[in-house]
Amino acid sequence: MSNKLLDIKELSVHYITDDGTVMAVNDLSLSLDKGETLGLVGETGAGKTTTALSIMGLVPDPPGKIIGGEIEFDGEQLIEKSESELRKVRGNKISMIFQDPMTSLNPIMPVRDQIAEVILLHNQLTARNAIAKAEEMLLKVGIRADRAKEFPHQFSGGMRQRVVIAIALACNPALLIADEPTTALDVTIQAQVLELMKELKAEFGTALIMITHDLGIVAEICDKVAIMYAGSIVEQAEKNVLFTEPKHPYTIGLFNSIPDIDVDESILKPIKGLMPDPTDLPPGCPFHPRCDSAMPDCSRVIPGSIAISEDHYVKCLLFDEGK
Repeated sequence: MSNKLLDIKELSVHYITDDGTVMAVNDLSLSLDKGETLGLVGETGAGKTTTALSIMGLVPDPPGKIIGGEIEFDGEQLIEKSESELRKVRGNKISMIFQDPMTSLNPIMPVRDQIAEVILLHNQLTARNAIAKAEEMLLKVGIRADRAKEFPHQFSGGMRQRVVIAIALACNPALLIADEPTTALDVTIQAQVLELMKELKAEFGTALIMITHDLGIVAEICDKVAIMYAGSIVEQAEKNVLFTEPKHPYTIGLFNSIPDIDVDESILKPIKGLMPDPTDLPPGCPFHPRCDSAMPDCSRVIPGSIAISEDHYVKCLLFDEGK
């Protein structure tokens, strides 16, 4: 049997507005094996969250629309499913942890009841058994049973994020998508939440897509990394390969802009310019206006995905022998 869990091919998602068409995701392809952790890295506005919402079938329509491509999950095409069919998948086979736990939780329901609601939706259990399982999940994420009847506003940010993780894992999904789950938390709580996610991922055998702009988080918990720029994956590889042998000029620029404690440098090397406006992407490679290695063809030709080695792909004309 195939070990592949998620296979996205040439996905394109646009937001069609009165001010123009926002090309949020463009010909994006990536895959994930069962039990694997993928880090999806990119600047704000790169299209990371839209990619996650596409997998969940939650792209707001209007104005969002999946223009083309395929999303195959465990052998099934998600794009072809109806809304009622997707509801059976969400929270059951695929779960998502959103950035801000306060807006993800219902403010007028005890946290225990919110977990039980998901369990009842996807499992044939009595209300009493669902409550018992909800309390068990709270214990797993480090929240005492005597706090199960409390409301979201009675918890700190880190504790609320633990509740959201408990909801996401309540039905033992095959895939968990975490959209910058530690952004709103301080550094100490970030470390605790990441360690908790690692432990629960191992316990439940769940595959994980970690959406982040923090390469330190990627180094901590990911197996594979996909670097996203202007709606497209520009480089993807195993974590150790990408960290030691980055190929795409954008990936190299990301690493050059991070301080190195082993090197005495007074000035970092930032990437010049800004990410392009997604309503007006430049012709050719979207990174060429900021790229120090740009060639004349870069402003005319959109690069395809080129295999550098096994499981290491890059979208850059520097590696296209035909160019």
